[in-house]
Amino acid sequence: MASTIKDVAKYAGVGVGTVSRVLNGSSLVSNETREKVRTAIRDLDYVPNTFARRLSLGKTLTIGVIAPWFTRPSVVERLRGIEQVLADTQYDLNIFNIETIERRKRCFADIVRYGKVDGLLVVSIIPNEEEAKKLKEANITTVQIDARGYFFSQVAIDDINGGMDATNHLIAKGHKNIGFISDYFSSNSLGNNSQEHRFIGYKQALEAIGLPIRSEYIRQCPHSREMARQNAHEFFALPDPPTAVFAASDTQAFGVMEAAQERGLQIPKDLSVIGYDDIEISAYLNLTTIRQPLLETGIQGTELLLRILASGSDVIEKIILPTDVIERGTTGPPRNLNIEN
Repeated sequence: MASTIKDVAKYAGVGVGTVSRVLNGSSLVSNETREKVRTAIRDLDYVPNTFARRLSLGKTLTIGVIAPWFTRPSVVERLRGIEQVLADTQYDLNIFNIETIERRKRCFADIVRYGKVDGLLVVSIIPNEEEAKKLKEANITTVQIDARGYFFSQVAIDDINGGMDATNHLIAKGHKNIGFISDYFSSNSLGNNSQEHRFIGYKQALEAIGLPIRSEYIRQCPHSREMARQNAHEFFALPDPPTAVFAASDTQAFGVMEAAQERGLQIPKDLSVIGYDDIEISAYLNLTTIRQPLLETGIQGTELLLRILASGSDVIEKIILPTDVIERGTTGPPRNLNIEN
């Protein structure tokens, strides 16, 4: 016969209400009592009636995540952070993948219309004014991850500074002809501005030392290794090609490296390459890159959402996490730079 909540309470030596509070993630239970209840639940193999709990609480006990391109390594890492936090809570996770404008509209509309979630994490997308208004009217607590905006609390990356650090790293090596390759950002229909911010940092670093912004050194293309490879070949065909390339993601940096290999260029002797993200394979490929705390943004964003759900606060919090230069083997001085030993 299956154990009941009363059995758990008796086994733990507490009241049914205390067991209920532990199941619901209430902070009004001491750590010692919480552990007693959890031990009882494990020992008795108690399975809560989730449907009944949801009805009694008037909640879905579900956290929604809206994320574009969730097969990209950087997004996967953020989702890992989200899942890591929610695994120890009462909440289920419901992921809404967005690849097109129509899919975006439908996801936001369905979440508001059907009340599918208690809280919402919006990853790498900035809700527009209309979307934000509808989410607020529906009382859906929302936190943004990897996107800055005006309407909700957020955990974001200082991408402008990251872009400056990447470019300054190349400048410090002696490079003056520095290419930049990224996604399209001026027409990004999904509303993510991280790569645009990296480009702003790139420009600011060049301007700070009086280097011109050369349009022929700037390429935008759909996000993929292959498209970056093709665009890098356009760099190399220039009469005065760049001696270094800052790619706004590691995936794009891999495409640049592949194109360089096809041209017979040695990295970093003939071409320096720096990426952005520090995904797992970057260390294996010895890529110099800008590390952004991908997993940590997912963790902190989820923890922030849970704090807001527990407190009911309407104060907008903005957490901006730093980046770091991770120097490996793909950056060095340009071939024609005379360095005294």
